[in-house]
Amino acid sequence: RRQDTIRRRPLHGFTLVELLVVIAIIGVLVGLLLPAIQSAREAARRTQCTNSLKQIGLALHSFESSNRVFPPSYVTQSSEPEMGPLDPAFNDAGPGWGWLTLIMPYMEEGNLYASLNMKLKCWDPANSAAVKTPVASYRCPSDAPGENINPGTLVNITDQNNLPTGVMFGRANYVSSVGSSTLWCSWPVTIFPNGAIYRDSKTRVKDVVDGLSHTVFAGERSSDLADSVWPGILPLSGHWAYPPFASIGTGGLNTNYDGPGAYVGAHGGPCPYENPVVIHSPNSPYGHSDQMESMHPGGTNILMGDGSVRFYGDESPLSLWVALISRNGGEIFDASY
Repeated sequence: RRQDTIRRRPLHGFTLVELLVVIAIIGVLVGLLLPAIQSAREAARRTQCTNSLKQIGLALHSFESSNRVFPPSYVTQSSEPEMGPLDPAFNDAGPGWGWLTLIMPYMEEGNLYASLNMKLKCWDPANSAAVKTPVASYRCPSDAPGENINPGTLVNITDQNNLPTGVMFGRANYVSSVGSSTLWCSWPVTIFPNGAIYRDSKTRVKDVVDGLSHTVFAGERSSDLADSVWPGILPLSGHWAYPPFASIGTGGLNTNYDGPGAYVGAHGGPCPYENPVVIHSPNSPYGHSDQMESMHPGGTNILMGDGSVRFYGDESPLSLWVALISRNGGEIFDASY
C-alpha cells in the first residue's frame, strides 16, 4: 500500500533548554530596544513642548504689538474693594488674571477667552466653569498622567495651611520669569523685579536692555515640584511644593510653600530675603516651589524674549542663569549655551 511505503520522518520539538535560550534572546532584544523607544518618545515630547513655548512666544509678541507692552505675570487692583480681600503679606487682590489668560486671543483660544468675564475676579463663581478648562498648549506632554506626582488637569488651590479653598483652576506647565528677586513686585520688600514679566508689569521692548535674545521670559515647571495654573492667582492662597526644600520660604525654614504669585511665575534668585541666599536655577535641588523645573532629562525648555526656545542644561553655571533672567543687568556671557 502507498501509505505503507511512505517514509515517515520523526517529529522534533523544542527542548526546554532551546526554549529558554530563545526567551533569553528575546528578553535581551527587548531590553536593548526599550530604552531607545523611550528615548524616541521623550524626544518627541520635548519637541512638542518646544513648539508650545514657541507658540506662546509668538502670542507674547502679538500681545505686545497690540498693547505696546508685554503682559504682566498677573494683575492686581488692591485699591478697589470689589476685587476681593487684600492679602496683607503680598498686597495681592483681584482680579488676579494671569499672563497665560491675557495672551489667549493670540493662542487660538479666543472662544475660551470670550467665555471669561475679565471684569470679575478670576475666582468669581461666574468664571468657575471656564477656568477649569484644560488648555493643551499650556501643558508639557512629558508631564503626563502616570509620570508625576499630581498629573490631573485641575489644581485645587490651597490656603496657607495647605487646606482646599474650594477654588479650582486649569493646570499649566509654563510660568513667567520674574527675575532674580521676589514674585511680588516691591511689596513688602524694596527690591524691584529685574525680570521681564512680573505682577502688574508693563515691560516694553526697549526696557529689555540686555536684549530679547539674552533674556528669559518664561519656562517650564513640572507638577513633580509644585502646581502651576493658567487662569491666575487667588489672594491668601499658598503655593506648596511637593518635596520639601532646604531654604527659607514664605513659611520659614523647611516650610515648603510660597505666595500666590508662584502659581503663574518663577523667580531665579539670589534674593537677599532668603536664608540661605541661593540661586534657583531650573531643576535646582535647593530651590523653592516657585522655581522652574522640567520632566525632560538633562535640562529645561526656556522661552527667550525674541520667541526662540532653548534647552537649558542642568550643568549650566549658576552665573549664566542669573544673567539670563535679568532684563537690564548688563551681563556679558557666552550665548552658545
